[in-house]
Amino acid sequence: MRRKAIAMKIADALLIDPAVETERIAQHIRNYLRDVKRKGAVIGLSGGIDSSVTAALCTRAVGNEHVFGIFMPDADSSPESLRLGQLLAAELNIRTTVEDITATLHAAGCYRRRDAAIQCLIPDYGEGYRSKIVVSSGPYQLFSIVVRSPEGVETKVRLPLETYLMIVAATNFKQRTRKMLEYFHADRLHYAVAGTPNRLEYDQGFFVKNGDGAADFKPIAHLYKSQVYLLAEYLGIPEDIRRRPPTTDTYSLEQSQDEFFFSLPYELMDMAIYARDHDLTAAEAAAQLGISEKQMKRVYGMIDSKRKSARYLHLAPALMA
Repeated sequence: MRRKAIAMKIADALLIDPAVETERIAQHIRNYLRDVKRKGAVIGLSGGIDSSVTAALCTRAVGNEHVFGIFMPDADSSPESLRLGQLLAAELNIRTTVEDITATLHAAGCYRRRDAAIQCLIPDYGEGYRSKIVVSSGPYQLFSIVVRSPEGVETKVRLPLETYLMIVAATNFKQRTRKMLEYFHADRLHYAVAGTPNRLEYDQGFFVKNGDGAADFKPIAHLYKSQVYLLAEYLGIPEDIRRRPPTTDTYSLEQSQDEFFFSLPYELMDMAIYARDHDLTAAEAAAQLGISEKQMKRVYGMIDSKRKSARYLHLAPALMA
């Protein structure tokens, strides 16, 4: 009877009281910082909903004078990310700095390694070209590279595994460089680093190990993405940020999270994760999500597969003693 009731009310089950949840998280942040004897929080601000809500929660917890935001654009970043991040910082009245990481990424070979991998498939790829990785929506997750020439001509080519891994490995320099800078500022200020993944990203491994997956505390990792939006409205996050579609802002072509990693838009992925965790059958979940039972079974399979892959990302270093 209980499972049947849950099956009928997935969307209702995801609703939270934002005022209560805000104060609960704020108290946890205060307790944590007191326990580790750190004076405040450092946050990488991307202009997205997750980093904005994290910054607002930290500000509620310890005051704006103890929160430090960092903008870390690179050559591929959308100007909108910096604009929205600065809008959020002004709203919260927190101290910030801009650390352009383009030169560091050039020195590490991020762009060179990525471009060389793409050129194995598209020899003309070079200056003035833009690109992104997309995933197929079929029964199997197959990745392709989409490139746009300076003349605006788009080409899509299926990625062999070795090429895909090289492109991803090269772009992961971005997340790891940003985290390095977050810890630089945290060390000099004697602050702790706040991580920004939500539950969907944390559960499914949508983060880079020792990159955006690294943090001292993660205030919203237990919250579904839809719950993050509820908190955003309650916390007064600017509407421009709340209306911005979730994006990776990693590749030079605009890329949504669901076309790169998730098989469904975040609202449906939230419900799918909840359904999987509460043992709803594919038929029960499909009725709630408004998709076919066959598609729901594929989504369940992808959830399970990503959880297996994410296990490595979550593991602490293994000791051989």
